[in-house]
Amino acid sequence: MNDYNEKQFASSGTDINEVKRQNAASGLSYNEVKELLARSGGKGTAVYSDTKSDEVKMKNQ
Repeated sequence: MNDYNEKQFASSGTDINEVKRQNAASGLSYNEVKELLARSGGKGTAVYSDTKSDEVKMKNQ
């Protein structure tokens, strides 16, 4: 098994651990952004929302 600190390179020569480190520090992922938009009322994101539409309809009546 490879040591975690040992450099690992893809066939293209890319340092795999460095890419993972940069990705972890890059901010929100695509799915995290979709979830954030769904929770704040983004257009077309209802599928990601945890709002129960039936409860909202009842409250609005």
